[in-house]
Amino acid sequence: MKIEKLNQLYEGKAKKVFETSDPELLIVDYKDDATAFNGLKKGTIESKGIINNKVSNFLMKMLEEHGIPTHLVEEISDRETIVKRVKIVPLEVIVRNIAAGSLSKRLGLPEGTKLGSTVLEYCYKDDALGDPMVNEYHIFAMNLCTKEELDTIASYALKVNEILAQFLAQAKIELIDFKIEFGRTSDGTIILADEISPDTCRFWDSETGEKLDKDRFRRDLGNVEGAYKEIMHRLLGL
Repeated sequence: MKIEKLNQLYEGKAKKVFETSDPELLIVDYKDDATAFNGLKKGTIESKGIINNKVSNFLMKMLEEHGIPTHLVEEISDRETIVKRVKIVPLEVIVRNIAAGSLSKRLGLPEGTKLGSTVLEYCYKDDALGDPMVNEYHIFAMNLCTKEELDTIASYALKVNEILAQFLAQAKIELIDFKIEFGRTSDGTIILADEISPDTCRFWDSETGEKLDKDRFRRDLGNVEGAYKEIMHRLLGL
């Protein structure tokens, strides 16, 4: 695919996004920068951009094969991927299987508590506000998406959870929780966008409970690079 990389459109905490010679396609460039607590903690994780690019693309491709439409088009380098241009629905969609992080603090559940059923949460994407949690009433009141779109998002999110959890279990990885985002293509179709990586998921070793994700950075647990590399090794054999 011959796509020319043009102007930088956006730079976020983990990625740069570039326009291309095709108005329907963008190039995402993954960075090694790491942030936590809405940008209050900053650092660098060696090779994070490469690992997140490859892991996310691998998982997106697997989800596509199971009927989840995604923005993935083609990986063009270790750090760069061509994706479909979407308008992001300004919601962080969080799926939780086991209590950890903010849910443990909010509900007083010891970390590691298996939840009686899967929890689906939404946060309004706004760094200045600290990405506050919202419910369907807030979402519709703010016109963030339609009821039909939210139904589609919820359905996809729960299906992604089911597919990922089963797949990761084969690699002895327990899917604790994860954050995903969705976008609208030019014709209004809702598809999975952003990334699925150790930055956006809590991955625990299913036998030892060792954390293999960004919590190692958030909580100063050490061996952050090793955890990210372990995920790539287990999933891609690299």
